[in-house]
Amino acid sequence: MSRAAAAPLSAYVLHSWDWSETSLIVELFTRERGRVVVAAKGAKRPTSQLRPVLLPFQRIAVQLGRTPADEAAEIHTLRTAEWGGGVPPVPAAAMFSAFYCNELLMKLLARQDAFPQLFDAYAETLAALAADEAAALRAFELVLLRELGLLPELGTETLTLAPLAPARRYALHPEAGVVADAEGLTGADWVRLEAALVAHHGPALRAACTPVAPALRGPLRTVLHYHLGHARLRSRQVFQDVQKLVDTASR
Repeated sequence: MSRAAAAPLSAYVLHSWDWSETSLIVELFTRERGRVVVAAKGAKRPTSQLRPVLLPFQRIAVQLGRTPADEAAEIHTLRTAEWGGGVPPVPAAAMFSAFYCNELLMKLLARQDAFPQLFDAYAETLAALAADEAAALRAFELVLLRELGLLPELGTETLTLAPLAPARRYALHPEAGVVADAEGLTGADWVRLEAALVAHHGPALRAACTPVAPALRGPLRTVLHYHLGHARLRSRQVFQDVQKLVDTASR
């Protein structure tokens, strides 16, 4: 008796590169299995059904071939991929931000380690970029750090575990966590962010990020860079290079 086919995986394409004249290696972020690398044979052929589907920022349903004995070292074969729907296209103006999210996932997530709540947050982020790009990015960075265990509890001082005073200001540091700092956010701001994170409520988290998004950008980027180590984010460098060209052309 033949074994029933495995259920499709919900996925997004994070990155792809040429494998041969007709095929691609594709890095997927799946809800059920985390980051997975697949070989999409024939995907570059004009007549391939995979070609119009394996695009970034659109939800797809994929089926993989046999599970390798060593899942961390081998590449899966992509059997099928179909458009999953449910997410509007990312606007052109937010493409750099969307690629930035993809690069963070590729550099910080281990392969074959599922993060279903992070997957859902990523899907929500793609949809929210058009409405409030800055708040959507800050919310995604917070969820990413929390899911990876790299973000301390934001409602208390990390070293003393004392509750934050609503009107006092605190900063987030990569090693010390939440500490009193006159240049930081108010305790009330941090408490609102923490409450939304604990509730796993995307809209509430983006709403909490909206008034403090500019002030959050620096601390979160510092924490991310600390954990990225020597890895550089190409998406940010590309954005900066394009911005320089735009600024030069407008003079």
